[in-house]
Amino acid sequence: MRTALTLLAILAATTSAHPQWTLQTSNTTADLRGIHNVGGGVAWASGTNGTVLRTEDGGYVWQSCTVPLGAEKLDFRGIQAFDANTAIVMSSGPGDMSRLYKTTDGCHSWKLNFTNPYAPDGFFDAILFLDQQHGILFGDPSPQNMKTPVEYADNFRIRVTADGGITWGPVSATDWPIKPGNGLHALKDESAFAASNSSIASKDGLFWFGTSAGRVAFRRLFEGSTPSPFLFRSAYCAGAVDPLSGECGQPWIDFENVQVPINHSTPSAGIFSLSFQSATHGIAVGGDYLKPGDPANTVAYSHDGGKTWTAAQTPPHGYRSAVAYDPTTKIWITVGPNGTDISTDDGKNWRALHPDPALHEAPDADRNWNALSLPFVVGPHGRIGKLDEAALKR
Repeated sequence: MRTALTLLAILAATTSAHPQWTLQTSNTTADLRGIHNVGGGVAWASGTNGTVLRTEDGGYVWQSCTVPLGAEKLDFRGIQAFDANTAIVMSSGPGDMSRLYKTTDGCHSWKLNFTNPYAPDGFFDAILFLDQQHGILFGDPSPQNMKTPVEYADNFRIRVTADGGITWGPVSATDWPIKPGNGLHALKDESAFAASNSSIASKDGLFWFGTSAGRVAFRRLFEGSTPSPFLFRSAYCAGAVDPLSGECGQPWIDFENVQVPINHSTPSAGIFSLSFQSATHGIAVGGDYLKPGDPANTVAYSHDGGKTWTAAQTPPHGYRSAVAYDPTTKIWITVGPNGTDISTDDGKNWRALHPDPALHEAPDADRNWNALSLPFVVGPHGRIGKLDEAALKR
């Protein structure tokens, strides 16, 4: 009887459902990787060739923004918005191709706020704001650079802001002796992926990042439900001062490090996206982006804040670049090049979603997606979709 019930559960978990994405008109052919839903009908998207889009009516119309001066060839892989007028967009690329621009007038004009100081090395992977003032910028490890004396060689690069993105102060790992694979200290050839602006996550005062080595590192940023006004504000510097921000390095050395059962066997594999729906319940997704149809070790879940991770019993049907939780339906959603999958049991089992020709749904509505900020999803060639929550319940 137990075997029969288990088989029925697996069949139910893997039975395909209808698609949840209604395709929208973006009026661009740019590859989109950045998306941020502000709420109240306002959302922003970003992509290649300096592309930034904005909607104020829930996606009925997407407005093409002014391209920031000098950004015509940049790849905007992350965007964080605060309202219909204010947003910060992050470009990803080697050296000074990684930059931050900010608009306060609804994307009519932009100001260059920060350029990668580690050039010709370094690469921005993700940007995340805890509120309108406190933000985190996460980048790949880079060699020692005397322009940033408070940071050390071959560490992941983190910069933080307490003034809405005007000033970005450094985070440093001052512990000794250095232990590769501990916190910001990278393993050999370890990096992060800038596929969906979600290689970092924060919830209820905790912060996590995931890497190409299948590692998740996490630490507490603050106690309570909201950041202190003094968070990310450096104290008096007794030693070296960062010349870019005028601040000393904030010592983040109290990381916990966990190996996650996600495929990281090649340079194109690892953790691509993290999301936590509470301080305890989180999902990591990834795999090998050069093998998008390979479902092996593409999802793991944690029920203790990232201290331990378990591989999904029934994984998605391929590599996945982004994952998010929909609190309305209490369903996890993950997307990638070859499709969309959902989980109703906190990541243990996943089932594929497919279009229904009888409902005249687009045959590719479930696939070719890069990044999520529910209810929106974005992908290559200007693809934008909006969540149809009713479809999840069919």
